[in-house]
Amino acid sequence: MVRRKLNRSLKIGVPLLLGIFLVWYSLGNSSPEERERLWESILDANLFWIGVSFVLGTLSHLSRAYRWKYMLEPMGYESSLSNRFMAVMAAYLANFGIPRSGEVLRAVTMSTYEDIPFEKGFGTIISERVADLIILMLIIGGVILLQTDELLLYLDQQNINPLYTFLAAIGMVACILLGIYIVRRSSWLPFKKIKEIARGLLEGMKSILRMRQKWAFIFHTIFIWTLYILMFYVIKLSLPETTNTATSIIMAGFVVGSFAVSATNGGIGVYPLAVGGILMFFGVEKHGAEAFGWISWATQTAVVLLFGGLSFILLPLFNTKK
Repeated sequence: MVRRKLNRSLKIGVPLLLGIFLVWYSLGNSSPEERERLWESILDANLFWIGVSFVLGTLSHLSRAYRWKYMLEPMGYESSLSNRFMAVMAAYLANFGIPRSGEVLRAVTMSTYEDIPFEKGFGTIISERVADLIILMLIIGGVILLQTDELLLYLDQQNINPLYTFLAAIGMVACILLGIYIVRRSSWLPFKKIKEIARGLLEGMKSILRMRQKWAFIFHTIFIWTLYILMFYVIKLSLPETTNTATSIIMAGFVVGSFAVSATNGGIGVYPLAVGGILMFFGVEKHGAEAFGWISWATQTAVVLLFGGLSFILLPLFNTKK
């Protein structure tokens, strides 16, 4: 019991402390002039485009809630859009406190207010995460293609032979395939659990293909990620330092941010610094790049805090008869 509580405390505390440390470290290693310029850039940002980003982010979450019905209806469950939306937003807010707890909360919420069994609700959430992962992988592939010249130039500047990088990539793929083979053949308990997770992901992918309205589901999936990209992209228009930044560079920042947001509670510390870092790598001024990262993170966080907080309050009020 004590060990379980300790593990939970570490899962919550370590990412949060890491994020706080990174913020402190980044600001501490900046000169007073750099901190002042960063603050001025943030304060002088165009609020119109920040507002547009906020609206786009809200629409993406609304679309996610709407998309969810396509996975619930084939199992015979009807649910209201308002409950689905509030479940989604409450889940995002929960991730700020306990990383990756949101998916469980979503399923619990629908079980409580819509009488959808937890196991089935959670299964649909895993399935939609598979669809999101596929889209993210496609975006990453596109960004790599867009930035091929820059990557080759960087490798040349670092005196790294691209052939060695290619061979290393092949080696990594070979190791992954070997690992899959070992996991499939092994009866070791941890590997059995990995196989169960893999089977669940495959089932999730199959459930999407078996869906009666799969094209509507696919449309919303693409729509959600288009809104994610636009929410991120329009932030560049709020800052003079990034207004003329190439789309390919903004997309590189989007990909980095997509991974960084899960590193700490809500991406605090890691997200703005990672996004700012990749923009600086491609030549954006330091204060402008860091301001972009902070504004983007703050806008996304504001959406979650506002609607997530309201969802926790309104869910029981909207479902007083349940």
